[in-house]
This record gives sequence, structure tokens and C-alpha cells, in this order.
Amino acid sequence: MTTATAPRMGLGLGSRLSLMMFLQYAIWGAWLPLLWSFLHDYRGFSSGDIGWIFMAGGVGAIFGPFIAGQIADRRFNTEKFLGISHILGGILVWQLAWIDSYWVFFGFSILYSLIYSPTLALTNSLSFHHMPDRDRDFGFVRLWGTVGWIVVGVGIGQWLLHNYSLPEGTPEKEQVVNYAKGMVDAFKISAIIGIGMGIYCFTLPRTPPRKGESSFAIGEAVSECSRMPLRLLFLIAVPVSMIHQFYFVYTAGFLGKYQEQHESTVEAINSVFGVGGGGLMTIGQMAEILVLFLIPFVAAKWSRKSLLAVGLSAYALRMFLFSQLAWLETTFGVPETVTLLVGIGLHGLCFGCFIFVAFMVVDEECGGDIKASAQNLFNLVIVGVGVVVGSLVAGYIGDYATGTDGAVDYTTLFSIPMWAALVCLAVLLGFYPRSRRHAGG
Repeated sequence: MTTATAPRMGLGLGSRLSLMMFLQYAIWGAWLPLLWSFLHDYRGFSSGDIGWIFMAGGVGAIFGPFIAGQIADRRFNTEKFLGISHILGGILVWQLAWIDSYWVFFGFSILYSLIYSPTLALTNSLSFHHMPDRDRDFGFVRLWGTVGWIVVGVGIGQWLLHNYSLPEGTPEKEQVVNYAKGMVDAFKISAIIGIGMGIYCFTLPRTPPRKGESSFAIGEAVSECSRMPLRLLFLIAVPVSMIHQFYFVYTAGFLGKYQEQHESTVEAINSVFGVGGGGLMTIGQMAEILVLFLIPFVAAKWSRKSLLAVGLSAYALRMFLFSQLAWLETTFGVPETVTLLVGIGLHGLCFGCFIFVAFMVVDEECGGDIKASAQNLFNLVIVGVGVVVGSLVAGYIGDYATGTDGAVDYTTLFSIPMWAALVCLAVLLGFYPRSRRHAGG
């Protein structure tokens, strides 16, 4: 069925799925961008130790396909599985607000990951199941997840600005620590949203398991994903997800310090987005909304390979801009703040043209009875393997780029993932088949 002939998605269904996406990503966006600053500046954990905690976030995605995908595809209604998972997840994430022991925090992070990570793919799977036309409808629904991330990110940034700002003249380090202390509230907000999401999930459209050729859905999904172009897409997605994770490990802290050091020149920006870096990062999600809005129109005309290449180019350019703030201002007269804002905005192309389109490709290339498992397999790569390895590598790169005086060389820090993104782009252009244009579900 093509986009032109597919029935329109009703306002009621669209609204229900959009609210699901809003809550799904508000849960995550409440605390993830702030985690590095919270653990480093308030809890006092080292960069290497923090890398292991970020790595814990990928554990759930690795096991998700073997638990959540199998259950949702073969045993249990997807909406009920989501409801139970989010209620349990909300209870767990509340505990992260007060735990100050490294190993206890690490253990709770793994438990939370096992519960929350699979829900990312299952909300996609549930949406695809009920949409008349994937290319036309999914972008409009998924962008509300981005809106959720923005709303909670800006809200917490404002909360920190108005409740944890110390008097003018306070030493920078003391102010940074106080902002990090305030980030405790982000976990509590996430927990409340998570429990609310869990209750809401029980009202979502009924999405029963399907009978397939094999009772083991994962086996079928692995077989499907071993074919081209999925095989190459999965391989490229590993380093790309590492680069993606690198961005979330360091950017909020990088931006937060810039906001603090240049407070007089970015006062207007701080008044809108708050402080701590997390609110400012939502500019990327705002750009993501625009990209997701345009994807349904572009996807019918551009090949999947072209869209993926745009996303990889954006990953490389973003890291280049972050690494060359001073050089671009000195050589070309581009103000550092402008370069930062452009770099943050590129997140829209990074996510929309690579990760979002890649999930579409997975759904297109796999049979209906294994879609949840296939989505979870790709989720394993994006927020599983890539997060685990990327977090550990990010920790080592952070230590490598940090001088004996504790100052971070951001040129070195961001140049490494920039080159990695360029290598991924070269592999995609050289080996990924020029895929047919898909129109419709």
C-alpha cells in the first residue's frame, strides 16, 4: 500500500501514540544529559568510573531482544509489557536520586537499564503495528518524543537556574557543584513521569503477540538481519552509536562550563534554556523536530543511503565544530557561541537522518511477526553494544584529553569521534547498496 492510497491515521490514534512518545522520552531526557555532571561534580566519581556507569545503560539493550522482544512478539501484549516496565522503572530511578555509593549506583543503573531500555524499541514497534502508513505517519508521532525531551530539559534547566544559582561572585567551582547537587531533582521528576507513563500504557491500543514460523522470534530476526542491507547497517551502527553516546556523555558538561565561563555574553540564552548544559542541548531536539517533520516528505524521494549519509556527515561536522571553537573565531571571525549553537542544532540531522531512518529500514526489511524482535536487535546496537563500548571508550578518551591540572583539551576530546564518523561515512558510501525508495507500510 502506497502513501497515496493508505488510509489516514485517525486523530484519536495519532494523539494516543504521540502522548506515548512524549512521556517515553521525557523520562529519559530528564536525567541523561545531566548524568555526567551530576556524577562528576556532585558525587565526585572519576571519568573512568562514570564511563562504566554509562556503560550500564547499554546492558538492558543487549538483553532486551532476548527478553522483551521475545515476550512482546510471542507471549504478551506489548502495551501491557510497557505498562509494567515503566512502573517498575519509575520506582527504580527514584532511588538514583539519593544513592551516593558508586557500586550501589552502578548496580541500580544496570537494573534500571534492563527495564527501561527495551521500551524504546517497543514503543516504535507498537506504533508501526497500528499505523496505516509508516513513512507518512511515524515521523509526526515520533517527533512528540522529542518535544517531551525538550520540555523536560528546558524545565529542569530553569529549575536549576532559579533554585540553585548562588549569589554573583561565587567561585565557579562552587557554583558548578551546587548546580550538580540540584540535579538530584531530575531523577525524581523522571520517576514521577515514568510511573505516569506506566499507568497510561494500559490504555494504549491492544497489540497482541503474533504467531510466526518459529516460536523463537529472535532466531527469525537474526536471520532476517543477516541479509544486506541490514548486515552493513548493523555494522556501521556500532561505531555510530558509540559516537552518539560520546555526545551525551560530555556535551552537557562542556556546555554547562561554557555557560558559566561566559555568563555575561550568554545571559539571554541562559534565561531561556536555564543552566547546566542540559537545557541548551534541547536546541538539538528542536532541530530534530524539524527533521522528523520533513522525513515523511523526503523519504519518498531520497534513497535510504542518501539519508543515512547526511546523518553521518552531520555527526562528523558537529564534532569538528565543537573541537574548533577558538580556531573558527580566530580564523574566520565566527563567534564561539554561534559555532556552539550550530553544532548543537546538527543533532537533528544526526538523529533524524541516521538513527530514525535506520529504524525505518529495519521495519521495512523484516516480516510482520518479528518486527518487535528486529527493532530490539537494532536497539541492542544503538543503546546496547554502542553504549557499553562507547561509554568505556569515552571515559578513556576523557582521561587522555585531561591535563595534569584537570583542564580538558576539547580539541583532542572531540576530534577523535569526528574522525570515527568520517570513516563510517566512507564505508557507507563505498559498500551500502543504493536502496529502493519505500513508500508506505
